[in-house]
Order: sequence, then structure tokens, then C-alpha cells
Amino acid sequence: MAEDRKNNIEDIYADAAHWHVNTGGETIHAKRMHGRFRNYKWYASILWLIYFIGPYFRWDGQQAILFDIPHRQFHMFSLTVWPQDIWVLSLVLILLAMTLFGVTAIAGRVWCGYFCFQTVWTDWFTWLEDKIEGNPIQRRKLDAAPWNGRKIRLKLFKHTLWMLIAIVTGVTFAAYFTDALGLWQRYLTLDAPFVAWVVLAAFIFGTYVFAGFMREQVCFWLCPYARIQSVMLDKDTELPTYDLKRGEPRGKVRGKEGGNRGDCIDCQLCIGVCPTGVDIREGMQEGCISCGMCIDACDNIMDKVDRPRGLIRYTSEKAMQGIAVPPLFKRPRVIAYSSIFLLAVGGIIYGLTHIPPVELSIVHERQPLYIQMSNGEIHNKYTIKAINKTLDDMHMRLSIEDGHGITIVGGAKEIVLDAGKKIPFSVFLSARPESLANKRTRIRFVLENMGKPAVKLTYKSAFMSPTGK
Repeated sequence: MAEDRKNNIEDIYADAAHWHVNTGGETIHAKRMHGRFRNYKWYASILWLIYFIGPYFRWDGQQAILFDIPHRQFHMFSLTVWPQDIWVLSLVLILLAMTLFGVTAIAGRVWCGYFCFQTVWTDWFTWLEDKIEGNPIQRRKLDAAPWNGRKIRLKLFKHTLWMLIAIVTGVTFAAYFTDALGLWQRYLTLDAPFVAWVVLAAFIFGTYVFAGFMREQVCFWLCPYARIQSVMLDKDTELPTYDLKRGEPRGKVRGKEGGNRGDCIDCQLCIGVCPTGVDIREGMQEGCISCGMCIDACDNIMDKVDRPRGLIRYTSEKAMQGIAVPPLFKRPRVIAYSSIFLLAVGGIIYGLTHIPPVELSIVHERQPLYIQMSNGEIHNKYTIKAINKTLDDMHMRLSIEDGHGITIVGGAKEIVLDAGKKIPFSVFLSARPESLANKRTRIRFVLENMGKPAVKLTYKSAFMSPTGK
């Protein structure tokens, strides 16, 4: 066992000796090539359009998605989540984390390769760069060329478009926390609050610098998820893998030793299309984001040289060694992540279907616990806080149920709960000493909506007195 572990460690260090990690000393200009995984990448990036149009959806006359921090309300279509229901949002975060972990255990860093905002924005930026400045060879020549009118024009046009994307990204993020259309007006009239300018500046800087200049360096040095996902891989995880036995020894298609060569013709196109500059033929590396661009490139070359596809393909280490890969339902990590995922889904469904439209809180006055009036009656004071979580005003009626002779001073109390507001008020309860058998009598408040929808809330409390047991 110890000897096998030592050999595995030695193999890892031997592979790492051949790795090439771009530490920022060069700009990677990845070639764009059509293929199945390139299409998947485009489809995934299109999902981010939801981010840009989300704040502008309207629902029942108001912004559909609004995180109203000052009023401590999260509006999502017809649902309003208050701080009292924040546990539902916590379950959403757990669900997203388990999804990320589960997908990583099955198919590696596909989040990084297809869905991560850093990857997607960088892909957009480099697509514009490709359209404006040309293919990778042309871009490298342009970077090395002396400054002239053409270079200034192309660079200025590219950076202007990058900056516009960064600005729209920043304004869109801020729009989720306030009225979107009003925010644009306040930005354009320079009337936005200071915090809005800070958010915009932070997003402009982050988007423009990270996606335009740092690119893969963000994944290498700044992103914690890259490290987390990298340690979650195992021998059952399917990753873009180079078939070493089939591909080696690599060499040109034609030549004296062509018959003894493997299928890899050493065209290095797999490196040229990699957005992080990884040579997948040297094994799984830190920079690989499982995007599959190298698979598209290799399949394209295999078609041209009349060799079967799959020299680079998604597969696991066990499958490459000819070992049977266990099904998903027998893999401990997948079972654990799936179980937590399903529990989180169940909790979210329960929470969303059981969030009361009105939140009720009643606190008994402690200083003093009771007051004995001159006519002998015992009074208790209660502070009541009711939150109307709906979009409509509610006319409510407060009464006592099974009060044992305990009544509300002045009779049942009627109040109006404004939509989306917290209404605090106080009530006094009264009782004759002879009707109280104990010093602490259990009571139940009832708060009922007098109109529609039908809402009836009960709250257990106690009535204190100096008499009784």
C-alpha cells in the first residue's frame, strides 16, 4: 500500500514536470473552432442573457425580481421573502453548492468551462477581439507591431466595446437592488447615490480588467472555486483525456516512420484552441477547465486524416485503464451530494408553500407583569407586531379565543395592515381576579382577515395575575 502510494506520488510529480502554466507572461490568443462542445459553450453563455434582462421584467405592476435591502424584502415575482424567511435562501445556497459539487464529481470543472461568469465574459471579450483584430496570428502580429493609425483605431474600437459591456454589467447588477428604469435615469443624470457609483465602478473595473486582460489568470490565482473543484475529482470523474496508448508515438502523417506512429500528428491544435493554454496530452492539469475545446479540435483533425474520432474525449481514469466504472447510484460522493440536494429541494418547496402571508409576533410586557386597577380588575399589556407580506392591504380583527373570562379592553380590535409593512401596536387584556384559577393562565390570540384572502393566525401566550395557584 505504501509503495503504491509512493509510486502514485512519483507519477504525479513526473507528469507535473511537463506542465506548462501561463503565469501572466504571455497573452493567450485561443483559436476558435466549430464543433459540438463549442456549440454547448455558446448555449451555456446565452443563459447569462437572463442576468441582463432579469431586472426589467414587470410583475403585477412592479419589478419582478428586486432585492430591496433598505426595506429588507426580496421580491421574486409574486413571492416576497422577508428576513424571517431567510432560511429558505440559505437552502437555495446549499442547493446550488451541492449541484456544483455533484456535477464536479461526475464531469469535472464543467462549471468553469461553460457557466462561470468569468469564463463567459472572457469568451465574449475574446470573440469581439477575434472579430475586430483577426485570428490569433493576426492578433499577435498586431500586438507586436508599432503603433500607427490602424492599430490605434482597432484597439480603441475593441476597448470601447469592452467598456460598454462592463458598464451594462455593472448597471444591471445594481438594478437588482432598486428600480431598474429609475436607476438608469439617475445614472444618466448623474443623480445616483454614492453607493450606486461605488458598485458601478467596482463592476466596471472587475469586468474590464478580469475578462479583458487577466482572463485565465483569474482562475489560476484569484478564484477559490477552481481549487475547491480540483480536489473533488476522483478516478471515476469523466474529464477531457488524451488517449496515450492510441496517440503515441506522435508524429506527422507522412514520413519514413509513418507506419509506426500513433494517431496524434502533433499538430498542436488542441493547445491552440485551449483558453488557458493547456497541453492536454501531458495529462490533467491545473489549468484545464473541462470545456472540451480540445476535443472539437482533435476530432476535426481526425476527420481530415481519416482516423477515428475520440483521441481526446471525455472519459475517466478508470475507463482509460480498462477498469469498470461504477454507476452513479453506487458512487459515495454522488450519493452524498444527491441526498443533500434532495433535502434542500424538499426544504425549499416546504418553505415556499408554507410561508405565511402575515407574520405575527406577540410579546408580553414584563415591567410590570400585570396592573391591578382600582376596581379590582387585572390588566396585562402586550406588544403586537404584524407583518403583511402580501401586495394588498388587509383589514384584520384581533380577538381572544378560550380566554377563561379574559377579554381585550375595549373589545375586539380591528387594524389595517398595509401591504409590505410591519405594524406594531399594543393591546391590554383584562380579567376579574375571581375568574382566574392560576397566576399564569394560558390564552390564545386570534388574528383574522375580514376580507380575502382568508387568513387566520393564532398565537399562544399567557395572562399573569397575583391570585391563584
